[in-house]
Amino acid sequence: MHVCWTINIITMNNSILPAIPMEPRDPILGITEAFRADENPKKTNLGVGVYYDDDGKVPLLKCVVEAEKLMAAAETPHTYLPIDGIPLYDTAVQNLVFGADNPAVKEKRISTVQAIGGTGALKIGADFLKRFSPDSEVWVSNPSWQNHFALFDYAGFKVNTYPYYDEATHGVNFKGMMDTLGSLKAGSIVLLHACCHNPTGADLTEDQWTEVIDVINKNRLIPFLDMAYQGFSNGIAEDGKVVRRFAETFSKSFSLYGERVGAFSLVASDADESARVLSQLKRVIRTNYSNPPIYGAKIVGTVLSNPELRQMWEDELAEMRERIHVMRHQLVDKLTAKKPGMDFSFITRQAGMFSYSGLNQAQAERLKNEFSIYIVGTGRICVAALNSHNIDYIVDAIAKVL
Repeated sequence: MHVCWTINIITMNNSILPAIPMEPRDPILGITEAFRADENPKKTNLGVGVYYDDDGKVPLLKCVVEAEKLMAAAETPHTYLPIDGIPLYDTAVQNLVFGADNPAVKEKRISTVQAIGGTGALKIGADFLKRFSPDSEVWVSNPSWQNHFALFDYAGFKVNTYPYYDEATHGVNFKGMMDTLGSLKAGSIVLLHACCHNPTGADLTEDQWTEVIDVINKNRLIPFLDMAYQGFSNGIAEDGKVVRRFAETFSKSFSLYGERVGAFSLVASDADESARVLSQLKRVIRTNYSNPPIYGAKIVGTVLSNPELRQMWEDELAEMRERIHVMRHQLVDKLTAKKPGMDFSFITRQAGMFSYSGLNQAQAERLKNEFSIYIVGTGRICVAALNSHNIDYIVDAIAKVL
């Protein structure tokens, strides 16, 4: 076996290192570390952003197993990929996200590159925008996935927030959001969650999306859509509708978390512009990690390009989506039975893997200390971590801390 690797070493004098501060640990990873150290047999991690089946395990999808068999039989070498990734994968991504009949796809106006997960896709986009729109400011929903702030901050942007979550209604503060978007200057970058808002689970309605698109077009803002959970809300086509109306990762919907499979797409005005954009995206990738890995993207490309495997994946994804819906309703029903004077119906109106439960920091601490149930301090829980074996214990614990 031929192995080619490179080791890079930095040596520095002590004039810099003593002044480097300790970075606070990631809040989600910190929860996972504490959970692993907990010896309580009833411990439950509701802070993790991973899909689990009813047995509390990350599933290995049948479509993935079949794709791996086809790949093994082909006996292809593990050579370098093109900078923008596997062509089959990039094409399959465009067709899935935008629709094969989308005019932008047919006219070759979309530049798509394989990325190292959703984080890698965001990084590509952030670096590209910093190079060609360096004076722009970035606006992210309040709250949002914490890495959104860090990625754009490290790219050199000033990162601001626009109102999004309404604690009183457990829904979207749409007026506050629109007032802010309407006040932004041209060229501002607005990061939007296409579906399954992380961390709140509160999504915009179709009519609200129409108003958002209108103000973005009117004020000449730059929309940056993050779609990490396509298929987990209402369906593949339904969840992708917002992206199509404006004309990116499959680690989660294929349960390939460790393979870090994602994509970044940019819609241009014509094919020539798209080709020039692609050349610049390749430069961003080349200076970050040179070219992407093979295995995970090859699995996804194989599944999406094979009609039988594609249908198998859609069926399995539908089962995952339905299980999340069932757990949402069971959580609400059981909490209502324990606390009949309280309204938990907002949880069923939220979408995707997460829910802003309404629990506060003190209640989250009690859940951890008294019951070994781990959630994020903001009250965000992963609904996909609930199952028929742990839900009664969790509901009893939540009822006791409310």
